[in-house]
Amino acid sequence: MRKIFYFLILISIASLSACKKNKPLDNGDDDTSGPSSTGTALDRIRDSVFLYPQETYLWYNQLPTYKNFQPRNYVSTDTITGLSSEVDHLSQYAINPASSQPYEYYDNTGTAKYSFIDDGSVSNELSGNGGDFGFSVFYPTRSDLRIKYVYPGSPADKVGIKRGYQITKINGRTDLAYDDGGSTTQFVIQAYAYSKTISMTLAKPDNTTVDVTLNTANYTINPVITYKTLDVGSGKKAGYMVFNSFTDLANAKPKILEALNSFTGISELIIDLRYNGGGSVETAEYFDNLLVPSAKNGSKMYTAYFNDKLTSDNYTLLKNLYDIPKGFFSVSNQTVNFQKQGSLNLSRIFFIVGSGTASASELTINNLIPELEVQLIGATTYGKPVGFYGIDINKYQLYMPMFSTRNSANNGDYYTGMTPGKDPYKGIGATDDLTKDFGDPTEGLLAQALSYITTGKYKTGSVTTQSLATSSKNVLSADQKRTMEQRFSRSKVKGLMLKTPSVFKKKK
Repeated sequence: MRKIFYFLILISIASLSACKKNKPLDNGDDDTSGPSSTGTALDRIRDSVFLYPQETYLWYNQLPTYKNFQPRNYVSTDTITGLSSEVDHLSQYAINPASSQPYEYYDNTGTAKYSFIDDGSVSNELSGNGGDFGFSVFYPTRSDLRIKYVYPGSPADKVGIKRGYQITKINGRTDLAYDDGGSTTQFVIQAYAYSKTISMTLAKPDNTTVDVTLNTANYTINPVITYKTLDVGSGKKAGYMVFNSFTDLANAKPKILEALNSFTGISELIIDLRYNGGGSVETAEYFDNLLVPSAKNGSKMYTAYFNDKLTSDNYTLLKNLYDIPKGFFSVSNQTVNFQKQGSLNLSRIFFIVGSGTASASELTINNLIPELEVQLIGATTYGKPVGFYGIDINKYQLYMPMFSTRNSANNGDYYTGMTPGKDPYKGIGATDDLTKDFGDPTEGLLAQALSYITTGKYKTGSVTTQSLATSSKNVLSADQKRTMEQRFSRSKVKGLMLKTPSVFKKKK
């Protein structure tokens, strides 16, 4: 199941096979060698994957012509692999002038940072339906593979797996050392992210071991992994919650309220988003409305900016399927204001972040930065200030960026991520501590927040984590950890989803 960082507006667009009279789609440029009216159903799916972005992609004007791209050449024995290769290749044309690299540069493999195509698994998970093992992993060092989180009620949770447990064997293999994206990395990713069954040997903090075998299963995702009130001394209390996924509001709202309503008498709030890859825009907006000061009610939260084709109502493919109100994509119609919810009224919030913090998480943070004091603790975030519609093409769903966002101070464009302690972001860079469970006051990142709350200063020196070896060859640099985290997160995280606007009327 492919799970990726994204901003996502879920909108049903009919499959290409449903086009009237089976006519080829026109890509709208001067290239007369467009799609042929002949070809297989899969050929036309490949054409569609190329043609929709010509109209909707945020950087459509940097895409190649049909003749130069030849979408029907992306053939594979595995259909989704071929289509994914097409999407990845298409994503690398638009260049960000600030970096002279593609906006969607991910690594030197040519894989897209944002765009992807899947079989509908992502939209299912964002509805709160888990269908996996319910855990994810991380390497503090090359030889030390750890459980980084477990969803409550998941198969992993039911057999007692906890954050911080060390994985010493997977499916009979004990050589699990991280190899910078090589065969071992791919083995681990395949085992925990794509397989139906996994067997592991786990070492607990008390030095005992346990063997477990898990099967994927459906479960309801609880996006709030844990929450608690911490006594920070001098009569002060701090609320702490791990919010791990922006699932649909219907699923997330009661879990968020349960956590926040338990924080009675708090003077500080710590929101842990270190592994939250995003999800529903509607949920992000609701979360911001709970966190924003009351005085900001009615003020601007953010604006979404689409390409000039969409803002000028020049979208033939969408018009063939929907009666969309004129001007729907204009700036005036894509500005969201705060609507204060709840009684929480703090002047400062701490966000714990990391390279797995993306999309809706970054939007939530960016929206609040102009409105109150925001402190970031951890590592540089993923960097995804863009979003898109999910386009149904046959049985697949295509996701390629369609809009960018800016907060009330007109700040956005954090393509390289948000770095704690580096202007314009307050806070401190610190290392994730997988030897401690969430909510442990001695856990490295939470300890930094508690230090600032009690002393007005962050701790100096780096936070260390348990390692099986001290050799320099075993140590991963900050950049290597970020790359590694993104490799693993890319198969497990979500993005930012907006529901289909009720004003969209599908044509019969």
